[in-house]
Amino acid sequence: MSHISEDVVAPSSRLDWIAAALAVGIGLFVFYTSFFGSFETLIQRAVFVAMIVPLSVLLFPLGKGRVWRPLGAVIDIAISGFVIVAAGYIVMNFERIMNDLPFAEQIDIILGFGTLLIILEMARRSASLVFPLIVGGVVVYAFLGDKIPGSFGHRGFDAGYLAEVIFLSDRGLWGMLVSIASTTLAAFILFGALLLHTGAGQTFFDLSARAGGKSPGGAAKIATIASGLFGSISGSSVANIATTGNFTIPLMKSLRYPAPFAGAVEAVASTGGQLAPPIMGTAAFVMAELVGVNYWTIAAVAILPAFLFYLGVFTTVHLIAKRTGLGAVDQSELPDWREALNWRRMSPIIAGVAGLAFGIFNGNSIQLTACYGMVGIIGAYTVATLVSGGTIREVVLTLLRALEDGGRGVVIVGILLVAAQVFVAIVNLTGVGVAVTSSILALAEGNLIAIALIMAVVCLIAGMGLPTSAAYVLVAAVFAPVLIQQGLEPITVHLFVLYYAVLSVITPPVCVAVFVAATVAKTSWTGVASQSLRLGVTAYAIPMLMLIYPGLLLQGGGASIAMAVLAGVGFTLSVAAFFAGQPIFGRFTSLLWAVPAVLLLFPHWPATITGACLVAVFWVLSKRSADAAFIATPQQEA
Repeated sequence: MSHISEDVVAPSSRLDWIAAALAVGIGLFVFYTSFFGSFETLIQRAVFVAMIVPLSVLLFPLGKGRVWRPLGAVIDIAISGFVIVAAGYIVMNFERIMNDLPFAEQIDIILGFGTLLIILEMARRSASLVFPLIVGGVVVYAFLGDKIPGSFGHRGFDAGYLAEVIFLSDRGLWGMLVSIASTTLAAFILFGALLLHTGAGQTFFDLSARAGGKSPGGAAKIATIASGLFGSISGSSVANIATTGNFTIPLMKSLRYPAPFAGAVEAVASTGGQLAPPIMGTAAFVMAELVGVNYWTIAAVAILPAFLFYLGVFTTVHLIAKRTGLGAVDQSELPDWREALNWRRMSPIIAGVAGLAFGIFNGNSIQLTACYGMVGIIGAYTVATLVSGGTIREVVLTLLRALEDGGRGVVIVGILLVAAQVFVAIVNLTGVGVAVTSSILALAEGNLIAIALIMAVVCLIAGMGLPTSAAYVLVAAVFAPVLIQQGLEPITVHLFVLYYAVLSVITPPVCVAVFVAATVAKTSWTGVASQSLRLGVTAYAIPMLMLIYPGLLLQGGGASIAMAVLAGVGFTLSVAAFFAGQPIFGRFTSLLWAVPAVLLLFPHWPATITGACLVAVFWVLSKRSADAAFIATPQQEA
């Protein structure tokens, strides 16, 4: 079986070398501040921004490949210099800013709005035009609020006051989300990079192959498990598809899986990684701050919903494979257990997890806990490499590649969170969130189900075309208060919002993960989108289940959790069987799976037990069913 490469391409030009050196520098900055503690708030955040903007300029140069690239290079140099000067100004004046709350002067207005424009430009280059337009629109709204009639109008703010909020405070460009990006989030991104580069990537794939490769639909199950493991560490569906998808999709196609189905499996499984602990698309760290709870609480309550997500995908894949004859991977293509559990690759994983456990039980901060995990990985990898005949040079090069990869990984998320922080600051300043809340409540007339459905649609639309963290912050800042006002727990509401913001990447028409998977699968994106909705249908229901069954988020005691698990598993299996077209005892009987699914939407023990019993009975009957009329070829299924 082919191996997934974890190497970084060696720099080929002077600019590539500079970018690599700067990325390593960011990685070292993250490691140093994780271990020894952060600098003063504004200093930590300003230095971080001053490092990620020049690297983003190198990674996303203006006019690359165009005849006017020399002009673009001049602009890029000016952009980098401007942000470094602005950040330096903050570092030199941080005590005055924090203690005296100074009024903005002309220089502050120029530096503040200039830096904001640069951040929005870099967000455009690294992600898309959508988010910068939204943030820019909110800033314009802050200027012109006094000219807007009705509930969405406000008194309006001048350039000086906005510069004070955006530039001369810890609410705007140097706000709380930037602190998260430069500390806890960056530390875990670096932890994930070290883990993947020291052998976890291949180990995850080998274990996935052993776990699912021999059963029906084995290649699709490999993709599901591997993408879930990768995604929980990388936190990016697109990066996940580019990593695992470049192997799993061709593997599925070589076994005659329909190309749209192969692409959909990878797209949906990769998307789920953003909802699975520990990293959760980096949004978990932001959520912890917005909700006001410990990060580990977020990770704990996200476990059951993530399990249901992958149970739904895995079950749908299994049932479709059994019914349509999608084949397993040949035994000769699978790694043996000794290879999958290779001690040299396993030791950094074990040491990294042990380091995290030590930090948790010791009560350390999240970033120091991540640092202990990094120290464990580095130590174990060094010893394992040297004992098995490797060299110090090999160790150093691997660690440098990991630092570089981690530094690069921080850049896009960091840029987007700087812009997102400005968005949050302006939303709070203008009170637009209150106006939106009032409008939705009036539209739904106080009906919780109607509010939840409106919120789901709004979150799916608002998240389209945006990376996870940016999408989550955007919808959480404006729309989360609507559900919180209905008496729901903030952590429930924020996970509800996160799920639909994440699912927007597989929701047509702006389904970024689907586009990438379709490109790898070399097929039409519409076919991949259709199959993705089929495979991921249970994922769209999970946030609603959170509202119905608080026990899914470990709330309400043992009986509540037990009911939630029973109902959640039963609902997931019945919906997966329904959309997989699994017959129970004859033609069209797959429609009967809707009966237990509906029953399990009622959070009462009689309905839950009845629904669960029906799922069990239907499952036994469907396994015994041998109606040949339902046997189709993979080509017919496509």
